Amino acid sequence: MTDVNDLAAAASGADVRTGLRAALALRRLAETLEALQVGNARRQDWSWQEIADALEVTKQAVHKKYANRQEG
Repeated sequence: MTDVNDLAAAASGADVRTGLRAALALRRLAETLEALQVGNARRQDWSWQEIADALEVTKQAVHKKYANRQEG
């Protein structure tokens, strides 16, 4: 299962084991994409508050999660 459409279908299917594995894969993909875009935003001088607003979380939450991942 590598295609996003296949993962989405599997995640909503009746096979629980396959659905849970697909949900895990989608969660990992979402986390990877979020980290990539937070990095892009910071490189474009977005504030932590702007990023938090876009992600609909608090500034403190996004800063705590990503501040140490920033490349100098």
